[in-house]
Amino acid sequence: MRIGLFVTCFNDTLFPASARAVVRVLERLGHEVVFPRSQTCCGQLHFNTGYQRECVPLVAKFAADFADLDHVVSPSASCVAMVREHHPRVAEVARDPGLARAVAETAPRVREFTEFLVDVLGVTDVGATFAHRVTYHPTCHGLRVLGLADRPTALLRAVRGLRLLDLPEATQCCGFGGTFALKNADTSVAMGADKARHVVDTGAEVLAAVDNSCLMHVGGLLSRNRSAVRVMHVAEILANGADA
Repeated sequence: MRIGLFVTCFNDTLFPASARAVVRVLERLGHEVVFPRSQTCCGQLHFNTGYQRECVPLVAKFAADFADLDHVVSPSASCVAMVREHHPRVAEVARDPGLARAVAETAPRVREFTEFLVDVLGVTDVGATFAHRVTYHPTCHGLRVLGLADRPTALLRAVRGLRLLDLPEATQCCGFGGTFALKNADTSVAMGADKARHVVDTGAEVLAAVDNSCLMHVGGLLSRNRSAVRVMHVAEILANGADA
């Protein structure tokens, strides 16, 4: 089984530790991970801002870069949602039958990391140890687009020493929303402040999620409020173990 890592440009630039954690967990489970070095942006930023035609070259490149892999795994629910849900739309906009076929072949093989572990590998216990109080924020793309449901929390509950705490109003958006945070900063900050307050109320030491963009947003607000709560991608928690 050939597994490719789709690192995403956001993680590659700001949170490379999460991508390394994905590789560490998969290798611990006995799988080899390949990294197509030619990969670039999936086009989510352009698509969400209304520039669908500008996405066409990026979508075509993505389909080509990951064409020969059995599975593609990413530590970003939002980017996986872009590929699976919106790349077909971009192919329609391009009116390119060849691109449509390439997308139809590649996009269904792209999985968010926790989704891949549970649904494809059939694993919830990855041999991790993390003796901390953790609360989990279900990000919008993971919850509403990919339907990850309890996959991330099932993995967290299997981590030795980890105490998983319920997050009040967990399904409320954190307010990041990509360019929404820039165009509607006041609303975004207010939503993030609500989320940060609920996180602190849990008594958790760590806030976990499957999207670093949301963790960056909430984590920034926690930091500005001088909270001791730190943020970690789920993959980084799962990578803690005998080989860490």
